[in-house]
Amino acid sequence: MADPTPDDGFERYFAEKLWERVPAVYRQEDGAAERPGVLRAVIEVIAGQAARLRRSHDRQWEDRFIDLCDSWAVPYLGALVGTRLVSALDPTARRIDVAKTIYYRRRKGTPRVLEELIADIARWEGVVVEAFRGLVRAPHGLEPPPARGRFSATPRGGLADLRRPFASTLAGGPFDEYAHTPDMRRSRGSDGRWAIRKVAFHLFRLRSLPVAGVTPFARPGGGFTFDPSGRDIPLFAPRTRAADFDDWRAALPWELPAPISCRLLDDAAFLLDDRAIAGLPVTVPAPALADLATIRHVRYASEARFVDQLGRLPQAATLVSATVLPAILEAALQPGGHAALLPIVPPSGPTVRPAFATVPAVRPSLIVGANLDTWSATAPGKRLAVSPERGRIVALDPAASPTQVSYHYGTPGPIGAGSYARGASIAAAATPVVAAGGGPLVLPAGGTIDVSDSRTYGPIGDPGAFTALVVQALDRERPYLRLAGDLIFTAAPTGGELVLEGLWLGSAGPCRVVLAGPFRKVAIRHCTFDPGGSDVTGAAIGPVALHVTGAVDELAIDASILGPIDVASGAVIDALTIRDSILQSRSATPALASPLGEVRLARTTVLGDLRAERLWADDTLVAGVVDASDTQDGCFRFSAAFAASRLPHPFASVVLPDARGLFRSTRFGDPGYAQLADGAADRVARGAETGSEIGAFSALDNPIKADSLAHKVDEFLPFGLAPIFVNAD
Repeated sequence: MADPTPDDGFERYFAEKLWERVPAVYRQEDGAAERPGVLRAVIEVIAGQAARLRRSHDRQWEDRFIDLCDSWAVPYLGALVGTRLVSALDPTARRIDVAKTIYYRRRKGTPRVLEELIADIARWEGVVVEAFRGLVRAPHGLEPPPARGRFSATPRGGLADLRRPFASTLAGGPFDEYAHTPDMRRSRGSDGRWAIRKVAFHLFRLRSLPVAGVTPFARPGGGFTFDPSGRDIPLFAPRTRAADFDDWRAALPWELPAPISCRLLDDAAFLLDDRAIAGLPVTVPAPALADLATIRHVRYASEARFVDQLGRLPQAATLVSATVLPAILEAALQPGGHAALLPIVPPSGPTVRPAFATVPAVRPSLIVGANLDTWSATAPGKRLAVSPERGRIVALDPAASPTQVSYHYGTPGPIGAGSYARGASIAAAATPVVAAGGGPLVLPAGGTIDVSDSRTYGPIGDPGAFTALVVQALDRERPYLRLAGDLIFTAAPTGGELVLEGLWLGSAGPCRVVLAGPFRKVAIRHCTFDPGGSDVTGAAIGPVALHVTGAVDELAIDASILGPIDVASGAVIDALTIRDSILQSRSATPALASPLGEVRLARTTVLGDLRAERLWADDTLVAGVVDASDTQDGCFRFSAAFAASRLPHPFASVVLPDARGLFRSTRFGDPGYAQLADGAADRVARGAETGSEIGAFSALDNPIKADSLAHKVDEFLPFGLAPIFVNAD
């Protein structure tokens, strides 16, 4: 689609052409009048309309194609193919809907097209399950033996085979292979899901993002966490489904962006064939290869059974030795969770991104999933034990202790420091100072410093007084800056400008980022000022507050997660703007306290109280009490706050009794942090001006996407079936 305001010079061209046609006497009088330039301004307005008309003529051919046309032409093209358009608030889904309507009709009612609707219309991952296939039934003698489930070995519609514990972790989800009795109730949560007419759409809305080269947190007494701040976090599987739906097949548990369970990581089956035996290293002696040939094409459901069988062969001493066994395991490993999440790729094979990796590198056959609740594990022959559900690591071999880790984490959207694309907001500098490798970091007194990796930095040295300073992480990097005390930014007496971009600031105890001196402008974009919590040792992670001791003309916060913001006595923020962000206070301290100046909030979630002099709020969710001292100025539109709040001119807003049942989690580090719970009331979940949810994730338009998806599913689902939408994340 063309840029709506291209720099084609048509406005200037038509303005000069029309101006030349105006008699010279009028042009002279226009310049000498008491208010000069009025006639010229009228000519420029006419020239602007002429430019629009010229562009419209030039694009008449492009407007015949859905992938090139302007937005106004989409409904007309939709009418030509007879589609039922989705909401105009979701222009991307509209365009895709029109482009693929005929494609959908030719495949109407198939699981393939229903799953493709999830990806195309909602831009989520999803799995479609026909509920009748999971109903219990008595087989009759006129049908072939029932096929058994891939993960549970349970016959379809029969009694569950409980000898495979991995299958129990899949119960209730899209890969449930157990049989269920019919449930005729209306669908609500886990109730009413299993019936002949039901088709369940399991939706994975969270994004799985990779972050590489992270410094793991070393726990005193042994063990590490993937998270550099020391928190327990679930590791996510990367999305590895085929992008082209012409190659569609039913999804597998390890192909979707979802948390990895310990049993999924350890899911492995082994089978040797001629090709696998031929690919073993030449160091394997011939008698051992002859032994392996005797167990060709025999499938073993676990590593323990496979190794036990190797131990029964005549050359067992060689086959189970530390130098030969890993190669045999990797050659015999069949597609499954372990093979997919820790892929074994030959040197000439394609590059595959594993779910996680460590430096020094450890072969996948020497990594085992473990619980690690007590930070202890026993696994003979293994070098590394990993708990993907908590993001913990224990080195069973001291030489395997990680110095760097890479992994995938889950997030609802691009808010806070993260490894998502944000190249458009990164400032370009001619000669930036580049920081890399982690360790102590001294900020320069002015200029631009680019942090080029995702390592841990600390302590952080205060810069001197400056007039302009930019501290930013490069695109798709997420450095962790660990403060040892207050980080003070001091503006020069003539005024300063500060930009913080893409940084995660944390500390062991309570610390502050202090703005001292006169600032003309401060911009904080895609940053995380750790709101606090606790690490795996139980020690407190102190909140990083933003503290203003000087005068700030303009403070702009975009797509960030911040702890408390407060202004010292005698200091002031003239204009504070916060968009698409989260503020949290974990104590009685207000999440935002700005006694002077104006505060503008848009699509923001505040976990705590808010105090301001003049307040403008749009699509903002305050899980606390709002106290605006100047209620004659400002407005509280399409927003929500607690009942005891003093609000300026509330309009279409919601009064909340408390925050119970409102959020999936308020613990920073959880994938669903500050995301609305599935059971949140519609007045909050759909209370924004656009019909989206109120709060930081309003711009994701999740309710609008869900409505668009339901609209198209109703059109392409076979007659008589009833859809169920389940948020699987």
